[in-house]
Amino acid sequence: MRGWLPECASVVATEGDPMPQIKSDFDGQTVLTTFEMTPGTAADLMDALQAAYREYISKQPGFRSAALHMNDAQTRIANYSKWDRREDFLAMLRSGEMRRRNREINTLCRSFEPVMYDVVDVF
Repeated sequence: MRGWLPECASVVATEGDPMPQIKSDFDGQTVLTTFEMTPGTAADLMDALQAAYREYISKQPGFRSAALHMNDAQTRIANYSKWDRREDFLAMLRSGEMRRRNREINTLCRSFEPVMYDVVDVF
């Protein structure tokens, strides 16, 4: 099982920002999205999320970087993404293309919830 996980972990970033950095002085929008699924749909869901980032999300205005994480039980995926502005994230989320993709993603998981956060402190 462990050997499969590195293939599922992925990071998507804009040039010059190879991995999301968590900093308390970040002035953009941080979004944490959690997905709950069964081990039977985990790989398909990760594939759909990776394709969404590779083909669409990472090309949207204001996108900075993202990372996808899967737990070892293959029942949860966590997505950490950074955007220039809240409006950039919302515009991507409300686009026709992302609405179509989210309908597909919804069939692969029990639930998913994007939540916007402000970084308060880093230790």
